[in-house]
Amino acid sequence: MQGEEPLDQGAGSILRQPKAVWATAGASVVAFMGIGLVDPILPSIAQGLEATPSQVSLLFTSYFLITAVAMLVTGFVSSRIGGRKTLLTGLALVVVFAALAGTSSSVAELVGFRAGWGLGNALFVSTALAVIVGAAAGGSAAAILLYESALGLGMACGPLLGALLGDASWRYPFFGTAALMAIGFLCITAFLKEQPRPARRTSLLDPVRALGHGGLASVAASAFFYNYAFFTILAFTPFVLDMSPYRSGAVFFGWGLLLAVFSVIVAPRLQKRFGSLKVLGGSLVLLAVDVLVLGYGNHTTAIVCTIVSGAFIGVNNTVYTELALGVSDAPRPVASAGYNFVRWFAAAAAPYLAPKIEEWSDVHMPFVAAALAAVVGAGVIGVRRTALTHEAEQRAAKPVGDEGGVAALAD
Repeated sequence: MQGEEPLDQGAGSILRQPKAVWATAGASVVAFMGIGLVDPILPSIAQGLEATPSQVSLLFTSYFLITAVAMLVTGFVSSRIGGRKTLLTGLALVVVFAALAGTSSSVAELVGFRAGWGLGNALFVSTALAVIVGAAAGGSAAAILLYESALGLGMACGPLLGALLGDASWRYPFFGTAALMAIGFLCITAFLKEQPRPARRTSLLDPVRALGHGGLASVAASAFFYNYAFFTILAFTPFVLDMSPYRSGAVFFGWGLLLAVFSVIVAPRLQKRFGSLKVLGGSLVLLAVDVLVLGYGNHTTAIVCTIVSGAFIGVNNTVYTELALGVSDAPRPVASAGYNFVRWFAAAAAPYLAPKIEEWSDVHMPFVAAALAAVVGAGVIGVRRTALTHEAEQRAAKPVGDEGGVAALAD
């Protein structure tokens, strides 16, 4: 995989796109905002609902647990009702459950509503890129870049929106998200026409069967450990920083900006020069070091390391996605569904386990566990390096059909 081109460098301007593409991309920004939206207000939620950090962290656990399971369902649904209806169904669920989350009177209610939100978000984000590629002008390269930009912008702006609205009340970010997604629903209804359905319907077990491929299983296993480190930072660090919503939002806004820049701009250049596996292994080790310094440094050091971690996370997200899609002979939507099914379980586990580990030991140990997880992820890539390179080269040598397009590049 040394020196490969990560993406097709087809011509086309990212800015010259139909209204349908901009409507879907805009809704994608808001969908990804929902992931980090609660970061700055986690302490406020804990105070408002008289809950412990481990209870409030279940907001992430329920969200990503449902997202993981839903990965087995999204392809099944979209291949039967079409991309447009799947997007609208997902958006409608997000609108309803985000609004309900803002009315919660207990942390149990809020966790339950976040689970429904996770289902809607899974239906939307797993289909959005396929729709953008199908409707975009200028080839798949411009469409993918637009989608990745939406992802990065959403991850950056989510904490900022959460801080701005959450400074008045922890409930307002949820109502704000519901309102923005309702606007997205109307825009997609008005501007997006139905996309062609795939020739073959996806079954519920296809993603699980795809994991029988050794290369894809290895990438998914490595990503599982990486995501544990990723979501320890995202879900547990706000409690450690213990800052006002504004200050916490600013920290995670900087984190999200680095994530966006390194995902869209830096990662492809590093891959072209050094190859995907070297870049991924090095980035995981550097993330582990960063997390350890975060856990043992003073308050200022923790802030800096939180922001810097966005750079490594941006690189990792891009490389993992491309490895998952390129290493096996499964259709891309199916391969991605299987890969995401595995890795999102770690995103569900980390927010719950990190506060528990602190309760059992001290505030440093959750970061030690996260650093070890990142090292294990790098180890899986290192052990499987030869096989992954060989399998990817074999895959690249085969004639490439449509394979469902780039539908499953969704992160």
